[in-house]
Amino acid sequence: MPSLGAVPVKFRLSQTMSTLFVNNLTNIDFSYLHPTRGVVGETWLLDVELDGELDAQGMVFDFGDVKPLIKRFADNTVDHSLAVPDKRVEWLSAAGERPHFRFQLESGGVIEHQSPDEALCVLPLTDIAPEPVARWMEAELLPQLPENVKALRITLTPEPIPGAFYHYSHGLKHHGGNCQRIAHGHRSQIQLFKDGVRQTALEQQWAERWRDIYIGTQEDLLETVELAGEPHYRFAYNSAQGEFALTVPKRCCDLMRTDSTVELIAEFIFQQLGDAELTVRAFEGVGKGAVAGPRG
Repeated sequence: MPSLGAVPVKFRLSQTMSTLFVNNLTNIDFSYLHPTRGVVGETWLLDVELDGELDAQGMVFDFGDVKPLIKRFADNTVDHSLAVPDKRVEWLSAAGERPHFRFQLESGGVIEHQSPDEALCVLPLTDIAPEPVARWMEAELLPQLPENVKALRITLTPEPIPGAFYHYSHGLKHHGGNCQRIAHGHRSQIQLFKDGVRQTALEQQWAERWRDIYIGTQEDLLETVELAGEPHYRFAYNSAQGEFALTVPKRCCDLMRTDSTVELIAEFIFQQLGDAELTVRAFEGVGKGAVAGPRG
C-alpha cells in the first residue's frame, strides 16, 4: 500500500464573522428604584458575547483587553451606584447643583435622595431590569470597541441561589471607596448553621425580614417625618466623596447601632437571633462575606 505522506491542509474560515464570549466577566453590586419595592439592593452577573471580524492576531478581541475594558465601564457606571429610572423621577435640583430627586412609590410613600453626581447612574428608562439595562450598556460600550467588533450582547442575571437570600441597600460613610455611597446594595444569601446543620427555616425567616431592606446606622438618622400619611426616616452624612442624604419609608428600614459592613451585619444577625450555638454566614453579593458565632 503506497504511503500517503504528509497531506497539506488548507485552512479556511467557515464564516466571515466570529463570536467571542466571556461568561461571568464581572458582577455588579448596586441599588435601584422600584415603584412598589422601593430602594432595592441588587447583584447581577455579567456575561458578554462579541461578534466581529478576526484581526491580525486571528482574534475578535484579546481576552486580556476585553475583560478590563468592560469591567471598567461597569465599575464606572452601574456598580456601587443608585440606578435611577429617569422617566419616573422628579428632579428637585437645577443643572449644576448637587443632584436631588423625589421618587413616588405606588404605596403613597416617597424616596428622596441627594448625592454627588458619581453616586448615581441615571438611565433613560422607565423601569430598571436586566434586559433594558443590558441594552443600554451595549449601546454605550460598542463605540469604545475596536472597529472589527461589529456587535456585542450583554446578559445580566442574578446569581442562582438555591436557599434563602435578601436584597439590602446601605451606605458606609467611613469607606475609602464607592461603598460610602448612601444607597448601594447587594443581593445576598444567608446561611445559618447549628451543630453543622443548615437551619433553612430560620434562614427563610431572616430573608423575609430583610426583603428589600434599607439598613441604616442610627447615628446617621436625622429625624422621622410624616410623608404621604406614613412615617419616613431621613438619613444624612458627609464622607470623602461629599454630602449624602436619603429619605425612605420607615417600614422599609432596619437600624443598626454600628455601621453596616458585612462583618458587622453578620454579628448583628447573630445577636438578634439570640442563640449562642448558631453560626451565621452573611454574604455580600457573590462569593464573599463574613462569619459570626462560635469558633471551633
